[in-house]
Amino acid sequence: MNFKSDTEAIEAFVSKYKELNSEISKVIVGQHDTIKNVLISVFSKGHCLLVGVPGLAKTLLVNTIADALGLSFNRIQFTPDLMPSDIIGSEILDEQRNFKFIKGPLFSNIILADEINRTPPKTQAALLEAMQERQVTAAGKKYLLDNPFFVLATQNPIEQEGTYPLPEAQLDRFMFNVWLDYPKFEEELQIVKLTTTNTNVQLTKVLNAEEIIFFQDLIRKIPVADNVIEYAVKLVNKTRLNSEYSADLTKKYVQWGAGPRASQYLIIGAKCHAAVHGKFSPDIEDVRAVATPILRHRLVVNYKAEAEGISVEEIIKQLL
Repeated sequence: MNFKSDTEAIEAFVSKYKELNSEISKVIVGQHDTIKNVLISVFSKGHCLLVGVPGLAKTLLVNTIADALGLSFNRIQFTPDLMPSDIIGSEILDEQRNFKFIKGPLFSNIILADEINRTPPKTQAALLEAMQERQVTAAGKKYLLDNPFFVLATQNPIEQEGTYPLPEAQLDRFMFNVWLDYPKFEEELQIVKLTTTNTNVQLTKVLNAEEIIFFQDLIRKIPVADNVIEYAVKLVNKTRLNSEYSADLTKKYVQWGAGPRASQYLIIGAKCHAAVHGKFSPDIEDVRAVATPILRHRLVVNYKAEAEGISVEEIIKQLL
């Protein structure tokens, strides 16, 4: 893609983003904040965890985004008997009696990790290297994953039977933890009208892999003022017990704070949030706009917070 300046490229990004949003809304009713956060994570080279009760179109949302982006897409249904090799792939002995690596479903642009908390930790851990290094290691050999590469995972918060909570190391690899809520009454009316007929919506592919990589690089090039970076890092430091900036609220209710990835994601997320709104540099408001889904899964509250009914969201809101 050739543009005369970064300003022109940002304007093209805004146009493509609006077009993408318009295509997705043909299938997904409402959920505007959810769609925005998923797209921000895509253009920020991040991964996204979608948490919500059954029937809120989590899987449909990921399917729709994959269709509109024109990328290769694989859905992995996580189950208690799933093994790491079922995701990564495995070596087989071919006709010439040579070992040959057969790639698993992880080798795709978009991975829908459906009900990720239904599989044991050893299988969840198979995603760790892929999500961070964009590669997998099998039988001592490294295999690079497709570019771009995103893991969009779904999780049901109310099911307890047969589930395995995601470990902190796994959660930290997700840029956003997005909570989906029930639709409004008017939105539910529209959903029922759309889904109880033979209507078949055909989506137009808005972006290809090359364009997505270009916009990802463009987002990274956006300049950020020092005071905005200081605000983001100070905000993360407020969540830590042993920091000089540790807040009183943190000392009272937080057992474990956010790590350096939170600071990195706050800045890259703020850059993308600014670009989406046609701004050429993020300000503190952009950091605040992406703070809750970035910090939500990185804070561990103590028993006192649980006893007093203080949620992570309330703590983040007060820290902001």
